[in-house]
Amino acid sequence: MEKINNFFDGIANPIRGVADWLLRLGLGISFFLHGYGKLPLHITDNGKWLTGEFGTLVANLITYGEILAGLGIVVGGLLAKPMAELGHLVTRMSGGAVGIIMIGAIFIAHSDWLITKKLFMSEQIFLFLLGTYFAIKGNR
Repeated sequence: MEKINNFFDGIANPIRGVADWLLRLGLGISFFLHGYGKLPLHITDNGKWLTGEFGTLVANLITYGEILAGLGIVVGGLLAKPMAELGHLVTRMSGGAVGIIMIGAIFIAHSDWLITKKLFMSEQIFLFLLGTYFAIKGNR
């Protein structure tokens, strides 16, 4: 088994530094596109749970939150070297925003999925987990 592990280590070691970037780019781009897809912001009804004046405000906040959190995940990584503490903070706050938005999405829009097979087969749970990962880990 050690030979097999050494073989895979030989393949993985040169690219180990990009592993976090695979997650970061996947989450950042996905979240940005989720928000961008909700533009233009003249949304009047984004599902039965976001109707009326208050619903429009919430839909707009979610749209901006998704766009900014997605960008923040990527930008936070880009700032990791030149401005380490700022990059770490941007990554953590953006990850936290992703987590909070996804908790809302799961509990409000997909409450029938809670603790079911459907939740664990959806992208929502993975967006939540990746956001939480970056909220905890930041750039460290």
